[in-house]
Amino acid sequence: MALDKSKILIVIPTYNEKENVAKLIPLILKQDKNIDILVVDDGSPDGTGELVDGLINKNKKIHILHRKGKLGIGSAYIEGFKYGLKNNYDLIISMDADLSHNPKYLPAMITASGKYDLVLGSRWTKGGGVKGWPWHRYVMSWGANLFSRALLNLKPKDITTGYRCYKREVLENIDLDNIVSSGYAFMEEMIYKVQKAGFTIGEVPIVFVDRKIGQSKIDKKEIYTSAKAIWHLFLKDFNK
Repeated sequence: MALDKSKILIVIPTYNEKENVAKLIPLILKQDKNIDILVVDDGSPDGTGELVDGLINKNKKIHILHRKGKLGIGSAYIEGFKYGLKNNYDLIISMDADLSHNPKYLPAMITASGKYDLVLGSRWTKGGGVKGWPWHRYVMSWGANLFSRALLNLKPKDITTGYRCYKREVLENIDLDNIVSSGYAFMEEMIYKVQKAGFTIGEVPIVFVDRKIGQSKIDKKEIYTSAKAIWHLFLKDFNK
């Protein structure tokens, strides 16, 4: 696959991200002429979906899937991935809507996809980092990474990052309908299945900047649910 001729789709799940998305979309489109954007909106009451509808009228490279209600980030990504496969994109990239994933890293991730099947935008590899987090967010992120890496024997350093570039072959060979996790554990489960299927995984350093607008979707309930999902994956594999 010649990267300069690749069809690239950015999948962005949204729930109440109107102000962030308005700033994010133009920044993404500046990075590569082959990029299209798909917003997967969970019925945002703040008008995120309506804003994107207006942008679509001005730019054919922007698309949206409207969903009825808050159905979760995992299922949003799965719908986005299926859309990308159905519409013959070569690379499918996932990223957050809140500007914490800087679009300036997209060219490096796209280039790295020439070597790896899955490229992670990594906070915890050399050159990466985080800005704006309180100490407890560091502890939560490190804890989630250590817990999941140890339990599932995962090799990458940042397995909870949502900034990722998948080759279409990876998503074609992962049974997306059989993904167990619906919340943020979806991130770990995908790496688990990609690694288990024998695909190569690389990491590109990024600096993650905490959101300035809106509220984080991660709470204590989500942390508990994610840990439970990872434990179930471990038990399922252990009992085979």
